[in-house]
Amino acid sequence: MGRLPGSHRHAGLSPRRPRWDRNPWHRRTHRVSPFYDRTVPRPSGRDRAASLQEVRVTFWIDVEDLFEYALVNRRPSGIQRLSYELYRALLAERPGEVAFCRHDRIRDTMRAVPWSDVETLFKVLSHAEGPPTASGVPAGARPPGQSGAVRRLASRLPADIRLPLGEAVRSQSSALRAGLRAGRGTLAALRRILRPAAGRPPDQAVAEGGDLKALARPGDTLLILGSPWFRTDYGALLQRVKQASGVSVALLVYDLIPVARPEFCDPGLVRTFTAWMASTLPVVDRFFAISRASAADLERLAPQLGFSLPGPAIALPIGSGFGQEQAGAPGLTPRVAALPPGYALFVSTIEARKNHLMAFRAWRRLLDTMPAEEVPSLVFAGRVGWMVADLMQQLENCGWLAGKVVLVEDPSDTELAALYAGCRFTLFPSHYEGWGLPVTESLAFGKVCIASSSTSIPEAGGPFCLYHDPDDVPEAVALLRRVMSSPEKIAALEARIGREFQPVSWSATARALLAGLEPAAGTRA
Repeated sequence: MGRLPGSHRHAGLSPRRPRWDRNPWHRRTHRVSPFYDRTVPRPSGRDRAASLQEVRVTFWIDVEDLFEYALVNRRPSGIQRLSYELYRALLAERPGEVAFCRHDRIRDTMRAVPWSDVETLFKVLSHAEGPPTASGVPAGARPPGQSGAVRRLASRLPADIRLPLGEAVRSQSSALRAGLRAGRGTLAALRRILRPAAGRPPDQAVAEGGDLKALARPGDTLLILGSPWFRTDYGALLQRVKQASGVSVALLVYDLIPVARPEFCDPGLVRTFTAWMASTLPVVDRFFAISRASAADLERLAPQLGFSLPGPAIALPIGSGFGQEQAGAPGLTPRVAALPPGYALFVSTIEARKNHLMAFRAWRRLLDTMPAEEVPSLVFAGRVGWMVADLMQQLENCGWLAGKVVLVEDPSDTELAALYAGCRFTLFPSHYEGWGLPVTESLAFGKVCIASSSTSIPEAGGPFCLYHDPDDVPEAVALLRRVMSSPEKIAALEARIGREFQPVSWSATARALLAGLEPAAGTRA
């Protein structure tokens, strides 16, 4: 997925470009986003002062990571889903007080961007369909497309090679990829995004493309709610913005897996993430976490990173399931309709930490000891990630357990809704999590989850899941066998979910974050 705005040659670009911007090659080599190409002519004097006074922003949200993620990924993962839902909820809770910004690397600052740009990008990501193949065909029986092969190859490179390499190719390929993947409706939205800002109300004009150092005021808060560790000098950028504008900085911590469990990560990512944390944490004024487990990890590991927290990290209640805008009606696309009924569903990127290998081994043992017709098909729903080459080869070698294991690659949100609606139960045997969004999604759809007992996952699942040790294959097999041979057990748990499970709204997450930003807030929720 490419950078969302269209070609650099778009007719809406301001004619008042600086000299270096008139040369398209110069613009590419300086890696300037089209958002900044279309920055409105800067008002001066009284006009600019009047415009600034009309902007009553209090919270600035850095969304650069979402656009960086979209350059090399077709579909959102848990972090992108969670952060986007939180953005929407904050906008609803504080209309007129929330704005968004991206990075301008030429001028070494952050610049405001309209919400419509963020919204359109996420819609493209969440509704893009995966490979147009029948779900019932084992993934190993079909050759991957070139773009998927290139993406998977790139994902296996060490982070300290992959990130600079991505920087080199993004500016030339991003506009083309965005155009190819977007439908007519999205292209129309892109045209609206790229319209010149001239003629818009002064407050909107200032908000689109304005320098955060000039727009933000002392007392404002810069919120980091995504995953910006792709940028190694992020801490220095934050420090410069803080010094110039007087904003405070709040960070939402998802997990510290590269530090706590580096065996599940590429060595380059471990180095990049550790350096990012060490340079960024000292600049942050207020810390939040997506679970009590992640908050405890932060407090435990901060000294290892050479940092002392200014106060306890505040654990937020996390919203359950898809936002209403994203879920829509279940989408019975051909590959979802082709699935056998009563399947078990495992929603996750396929990577070593998520423990797909245990699920595969458990299904192998179940098929060895039970009649095949009593063992449901196992559906992996997600993209193929990293450190799973051996697993994928094993699946290929056994014909995906004679078709009992099926891959639905990169499902859209409507397909995910259909997958949840049609499954018998879900699995989530992950070794280590910051929260466990697929668990709460499963419960929101009224489905029982057979889940790992590790880290934050019991926080997400509460009393509505069946838990096992993620390292204990015999325990997992015994639990699965009981569930498969006793349908009434699933029925009883589903009835309990229907009676007792209370979904957390994303507005509750936003309100907890806002409460934590109050000056008196200092204890963990």
